[in-house]
Amino acid sequence: MELRRLVRGSVSWPELERVARELADRYDRETVRVEFLDADNWLSTPMVLDDDLFVKVITRQNTLVHTLFTTGRNLGAFSAGTEGFFERYETPYEMARHELEATRRVRELGVNAPEPIEALEVHDLGVVVLEYLPDFRTLDEVDHERERELAPALFDVLRRIHDGGLAHGDLRAENVLILDDEIYVIDATNVSDDGRADARSYDLASALAALEPLIGAAAAVDAALTAYEPAELLAARRFLDFVAIRPDHDFDAAELKGELEKRAAGDETDPDASSQR
Repeated sequence: MELRRLVRGSVSWPELERVARELADRYDRETVRVEFLDADNWLSTPMVLDDDLFVKVITRQNTLVHTLFTTGRNLGAFSAGTEGFFERYETPYEMARHELEATRRVRELGVNAPEPIEALEVHDLGVVVLEYLPDFRTLDEVDHERERELAPALFDVLRRIHDGGLAHGDLRAENVLILDDEIYVIDATNVSDDGRADARSYDLASALAALEPLIGAAAAVDAALTAYEPAELLAARRFLDFVAIRPDHDFDAAELKGELEKRAAGDETDPDASSQR
């Protein structure tokens, strides 16, 4: 957490007050109550206004850090045998605007996500305003039995995103929220149109990596097969080593690879396997 704070940097109190005043004026509120969140976040300073607005304040340092992350992720994509597909942002406002638009597009597909409200620029800061979801838990905070029950639904959500022509690009347990037994997704990143097919394979690898330490490799693959074909999972297999080197994923890549290979071999020997799913 200390490393994340150092990398994220800080926003001065006068700048944060300027953002709060701007939002109070925009939403016709005489005063606003601000709560700062101690969130696991590398790329913005998150806060809640009046218990109903979730606000991310994005600085130039956040944009620079995202650029460095993007370079590293694209190098990882190269190591998986494909062109890099992550795209960077030029300004904090562009970064805020992308999150707003990505959230809007996900919701248009019928996937649960916070309601997007607006993106704006306050001096040199990018600010994105979303609906605040109170009382949520992240996927890795529910009990293991519930994680097993939710796993097929997670892949169903991912399938809907992919079939809608999108990719998430940063799927991990912290970006899957559980609220009232429903799955919500947040924090989709920016991927190129040309690289979207590879980005979807990367999404699958990331989802398997997020679930493996929670419910085990076999159960994770079982859940994935409710929404994806074995060939699609094998395409995701080549990204597992790339996902494994990320600091925000901790899973047994060898176990997952072995489970995927076993399922693929079984599918090849059973011609009716695909029709039975």
